[in-house]
Amino acid sequence: MTDAAKVVAVTGASSGIGEATARRLAADGHRLLLGARRTDRLEALTEEITAAGGSAAFQRLDVTDADDVRAFVSAGRERYGRVDVVVNNAGVMPLSPLDALRTDEWDRMIDVNVRGVLHGIAAALPVMRAQGGGHFVNIASVGAYEVSPTAAVYCATKFAVRAISEGLRQESTGKIRVTLVSPGVTESELADDISDPTAREAMKAYRAVALPASAIAEAIAYAISQPSEVDVNEIVVRPTASAQ
Repeated sequence: MTDAAKVVAVTGASSGIGEATARRLAADGHRLLLGARRTDRLEALTEEITAAGGSAAFQRLDVTDADDVRAFVSAGRERYGRVDVVVNNAGVMPLSPLDALRTDEWDRMIDVNVRGVLHGIAAALPVMRAQGGGHFVNIASVGAYEVSPTAAVYCATKFAVRAISEGLRQESTGKIRVTLVSPGVTESELADDISDPTAREAMKAYRAVALPASAIAEAIAYAISQPSEVDVNEIVVRPTASAQ
């Protein structure tokens, strides 16, 4: 463990960017609390990290439940004495044209992608203020900057994460750091949520060139590693060969 080791809570840690981030931050000596609904995956990841000499624990987490998120952050504080960083990573992406009227999927994206981030902020902000500092890393998307067919609601949720992050940064008066990380096409299970056949086929072509999740983990590690007087506000990471 290094002198710069932090306590980091990661949501959506059972796969994709969250899982890669856990491995990367553990290698840097940070102490981790990992959250997701799939506890079997969290348990395996935690065992892998601890077997390699890292420090990690896990707890089942549903980011759409504010009480669940508060309990998650409290568990990190109770175990490690503080919570320095929250990586609000959990997200879903069931794309579809608006005229498909998949309102249940719209609600799910709003609940996970927007309310999930807000719940993370609400749970951890008082803790960070009480301890004199902290860092939120909110995972958005290139969809926070542009809109494409079948992605209107998904992009709206990511525009919201971008706006929330900027508002939090402006209100933090130098005590709380805020980083928005916006991945381009990245290898993950997000596309598995797409039930609309038109959107699913379009996504196959869109994802032909994709970043490994470890590339986003590197960006997150970079932001966290900066000295306290440096606040890395926005990072956009795209595949070199992609125009998206």
